[in-house]
Amino acid sequence: MTMTTAQLGPSLIDEMGEELDALRQRVVDDLGAVDADYIRKVIAVQRLCEVSGRVLLFAGWFPPAWLGGVAALSVSKILDNMEIGHNVLHGQYDWMKDPALNSQTFEWDMVCPSGQWRRSHNFMHHTYTNILDKDRDVGYGILRITEDQPWHPYYLGNPVYAAAQALFFEYGIMLHDLEADRIVQGERGWSDVRPLLGPMLRKVAGQAGKDYLLYPALTGPLAPLTLAANVSANLVRNLWAFSIIFCGHFPDGAEVFTEEQAEDESRGGWYLRQMVGSANISGSPLFHLLSGNLSHQIEHHLFPDIPSRRYPQIAGEVRAICEKYGLPYNTGSLSKQLGSVVRKIFRLALPGKNS
Repeated sequence: MTMTTAQLGPSLIDEMGEELDALRQRVVDDLGAVDADYIRKVIAVQRLCEVSGRVLLFAGWFPPAWLGGVAALSVSKILDNMEIGHNVLHGQYDWMKDPALNSQTFEWDMVCPSGQWRRSHNFMHHTYTNILDKDRDVGYGILRITEDQPWHPYYLGNPVYAAAQALFFEYGIMLHDLEADRIVQGERGWSDVRPLLGPMLRKVAGQAGKDYLLYPALTGPLAPLTLAANVSANLVRNLWAFSIIFCGHFPDGAEVFTEEQAEDESRGGWYLRQMVGSANISGSPLFHLLSGNLSHQIEHHLFPDIPSRRYPQIAGEVRAICEKYGLPYNTGSLSKQLGSVVRKIFRLALPGKNS
């Protein structure tokens, strides 16, 4: 942790935690029809984009129609994954008692089964955020993303692994729960992995069958063009999700912690770890929507179960709390944050601290 963080002391950390608890409760008490209308409108827009994209691809022989179809499907998949799926699966809309928005039964348009994602993301990542060797999102088991990870010649491929992760991000998320690195090291056996494989294979078969067989077949002689459009839309979604998520977790200034530093931490200590281990991305309301409001990653890590549309509304208060307690509020443009992530990936491919 930084000196600023270390100097706070237990009493100030607890005081800060009480302020953040109060902020959260104020938002929860205010939830209502406006929030319900919002998510239903986003779902309606997402479905309109998907239907529009599918219709346009029936004229896919005409280049503008094909490009329009790809664009519409890309937006549909981005909204489904980022602003709808990710946030519904966090339980942000469970208070509505709407079966279609229930976090325990919702399924999204990507290959990772939602149940497995809830375990690896909602529990492991959001409980142990940025704790080395506990939060598996730190490097995703394949990348060296902090100098606190000992260097190994394997990490010379850091840029290649990151590029593969970006291109096939939905598959990387799906495989995340397998903990492949622990399998290689002999720490995880077949009995641990077997229960995960069936749901994975069924979800992949369903997604691949829909995108790469059924929908292309429906367009008859235009099937190759439709297949190419679906591949392109999935690629756009993968690259976008990778960029947003990595910019929220790994740019310069986002701190990583040891298990000892997080031992016996209070509620305030947990809040502190979320704030200094996360980063925001500045942008327009449309940008925030397409990012699933994960452009407000600090606010999301603090309050993962309140509707994401509330994050821009409370960002000013969270920033003021950071300033009051001398904590950094890491934010910047997409180009700035992504640039720092890319530089870090290349830099950490080479030996450094703890190598």
